[in-house]
Amino acid sequence: MILKTFGWSFAVTALGLVAAVFYGGWQAFGIVAILSVLEISLSFDNAVINAGILKKMNAFWQKIFLTIGVLIAVFGMRLVFPVVIVAISAQLGPIEAIDLSFNDPDRYKELVTDAHPSIAAFGGMFLLMIFLDFIFEDRDIQWLRWIERPLAKLGKVDMLSVCVALIILLISAMTFATHAHQHGGGHADKAETVMLSGIAGLITYLVVGGLSGFFENKLEQEEEREHEAEEEAKKAGKPVSAVALAGKAAFFMFLYLEVLDASFSFDGVIGAFAITNEIVLMALGLGIGAMYVRSLTVYLVRQGTLDDYVYLEHGAHYAIGALSLILLVTIQYEINELITGLVGVVLIGWSFWSSVRRNKAIAAAGGDGGDSSGSKAEVSSGV
Repeated sequence: MILKTFGWSFAVTALGLVAAVFYGGWQAFGIVAILSVLEISLSFDNAVINAGILKKMNAFWQKIFLTIGVLIAVFGMRLVFPVVIVAISAQLGPIEAIDLSFNDPDRYKELVTDAHPSIAAFGGMFLLMIFLDFIFEDRDIQWLRWIERPLAKLGKVDMLSVCVALIILLISAMTFATHAHQHGGGHADKAETVMLSGIAGLITYLVVGGLSGFFENKLEQEEEREHEAEEEAKKAGKPVSAVALAGKAAFFMFLYLEVLDASFSFDGVIGAFAITNEIVLMALGLGIGAMYVRSLTVYLVRQGTLDDYVYLEHGAHYAIGALSLILLVTIQYEINELITGLVGVVLIGWSFWSSVRRNKAIAAAGGDGGDSSGSKAEVSSGV
């Protein structure tokens, strides 16, 4: 079962890591491995949510999502999107960006380094909004309760996450301008670019969130119509099949899943820029991770159960928060890419370990996994 479901993912992982070694040696191997782990961890929620929605669809639409939908996710968002970001930021054509990365790496590095403040500001703000909206939300299950409880109370203030993000962006831009002025002013004009790019990242987050909300509402309306049709069929004595949405409901569900996948993949793609600017390494790492998202989705649908590592979502969002701040810091200071990657991996690994301890504590207490049991486990886990 495991080999059948994850076989292609294992094969792509092996090929990707070998390609990384040939491309850039063992350092490239390490970067691709870190990117793969981050992408899998950051997209874990994506697989869980996909599975929860996908199981409601009929066989035809499930196949459409797991073929065409995954092609869009892997090649569209994880492979093409990073190239587009570099091309726009460095004012290159997409083909030229790829050509330079292979044939003139020095010139490519120079252009990307010059464009890095705008990439970092855009990505930093997008990721920061994901983290802030998560941390300001009141949740039944909390991981680091001493942080999450007070922040959840503050989160009741409307638009707080937007205000906090804009304040951080303003501080970043002003610090960048001051630093540039003190060192000769060669990049002082880029403070404005940092502000504009950061605001563009914020707007992108709000637009993606708005689209997700729109399709979610449409999906709910279509599901309601399907339910009404089933009720009428029951009253008329006609046979009613198990819930397997088709037609308009399945189509809107497919669109909703694609928008969700795009929003989930944004964090992985943009977070990758905190680790490396190399398009090839980014494509290898994110491509490997995206394959595991598909395999996890299929596995969860076939098993009919969702994973119970409840703190993994928290760890992934804390990793997003760390990457967002690192990106904003790299506007001005250089941070080693392996250190950047390991910060996220450590946070995700810690959350996984806490989840395992919580599950063991619940099993030992004979609990049902509720919040009270979770609280006891959190205390025993030291969080």
